Amino acid sequence: MVYEKAKQTPIGDVGENFLKKEVVVLGLIERIAQTGGPTVFGIVDGTGSLSLKGFVSPGVRAHPEIVEGDFVEAWIRVDEFQGEMEGNILKIKKKVGEEVEAMKKHIAYQQRERAKVVNVNFMLENHILEKLRAPILKAAEEIRLAVIQGRPIIVRHHNDTDGYCSGFALERAILPLVERQHSAPKAAWEYFKRAPSTAPYYELEDSIKDTAMSLRDVAKFSAKMPLIIIADNGSSVEDLMAVKQARIHGADVIVIDHHDFGEKDVISAEVLANINPHLVGESGTHISAGMLCAEIARFINEKVENVSQIPALAGYADRIELGNNDLMEKYLAIAGREGYDKELLKDISLVIEFVSTKVRFMEAREYVEVLFGEPRDKQKKLVELMAPYIRELDRKGLAIGKVAAEVEVLGNVTLQTIDIDKSFPGFGFFPKPGRATGLLHDSLKNEGVIRLVSAGVMATAVTFRATDESGFSTHELIAELRKELPNAFVEGGGHKNAGTINFIPRKKAEVLGIVRDFIARIN
Repeated sequence: MVYEKAKQTPIGDVGENFLKKEVVVLGLIERIAQTGGPTVFGIVDGTGSLSLKGFVSPGVRAHPEIVEGDFVEAWIRVDEFQGEMEGNILKIKKKVGEEVEAMKKHIAYQQRERAKVVNVNFMLENHILEKLRAPILKAAEEIRLAVIQGRPIIVRHHNDTDGYCSGFALERAILPLVERQHSAPKAAWEYFKRAPSTAPYYELEDSIKDTAMSLRDVAKFSAKMPLIIIADNGSSVEDLMAVKQARIHGADVIVIDHHDFGEKDVISAEVLANINPHLVGESGTHISAGMLCAEIARFINEKVENVSQIPALAGYADRIELGNNDLMEKYLAIAGREGYDKELLKDISLVIEFVSTKVRFMEAREYVEVLFGEPRDKQKKLVELMAPYIRELDRKGLAIGKVAAEVEVLGNVTLQTIDIDKSFPGFGFFPKPGRATGLLHDSLKNEGVIRLVSAGVMATAVTFRATDESGFSTHELIAELRKELPNAFVEGGGHKNAGTINFIPRKKAEVLGIVRDFIARIN
């Protein structure tokens, strides 16, 4: 037949210039869908993907000898359907034996080559970023590879401004690649999800939800298990169970974080890439996760847009200027060129902190886009409307807290305590417990108290803020609580000077007793 003389063509080359032409494609059948009309075969060859249609009669399975996972050679006539290139199958043949192994290696090689990062530099010169260049490249290439392989990507980020900056920067980089890889109109929703996490670590509950939903999609739609990116979280022993759980089910994990993980790194061995300044002898107070993710975004997608202001926004939210003002000033200059000054960035951060308490676990993709300036005019109007209102809520929260807070000196440290449950109205109130504790902490520190620890106490948790001068460490406190009071089942995490612990309610008094003793013994 004439079509059997058609030329073998890489799938990535099949565009509009091939319309109505006959070509040969070789590749892996990744998915098969039976419609009310033709049977649709999804094929990849390392250079791209294409839908092939086989038709016998309406709703009847074409080419039943071909199943998912087969390597095939297909003679097709190139066509277009709803703006997407596709191929009508003229003939299809399953490959066997040595040809299969050769095709596997070829596809893997082509995909890795396409995933390589080329000619991208950081936004600025910085020794921390240079130390992290290798894992940043590794992470970017694994993310690009996941897109090329048609793997869904789940971004899990902390539920604060730095976390949202991290998640949004990655989203801006990844979505255009997903849309380019898959011409289907809903690809951005099928292959990408971003979700906030309220805990200062990747909870087992969130991990189970992510893998359960992914396993369902594998069963229903022949999807692949995802690549999970944990941003502004993920570095500590508290994350380990959740990461391992995801891996058991076939998911892979990348961590981008700046939190101190304590004495031992238990995460790197379990993930594809682990990016954290503490791994290269630097401090998480000198660079934030949002800064790192904005830089990584440019390695993932060299044409990424609307991320230049994110490092300064994230840095202000996480007070990086206190530990690394030089870096903050450089990022602020970059943001300034995009029309973002210091006050606007602080107002945007304020609105993000407020909105995060309202959307909670929702992805809220379109609303978050507005918060980050898509479009800029709507962002400006939203910030002008909400920032004054939120500042008044902060003022009210601080006034309530100052009336109820108790201050005492334990050894060389001042302890400020606020009973959150008794002092504030309850669920949905803003400022939320961590922010309320932070406002009280800053207020007393600004009055000249240098060695200060502030504790927001709840029925089953305490959130801490501490000055560097206090000598306090969330991680050391957790270790001591677990040793001295194992039946309180203490969990927790966060920064050295800003963290949260959780415990069972009937052990609250004993936990607080050990907390007081711990603070009193700080030299």
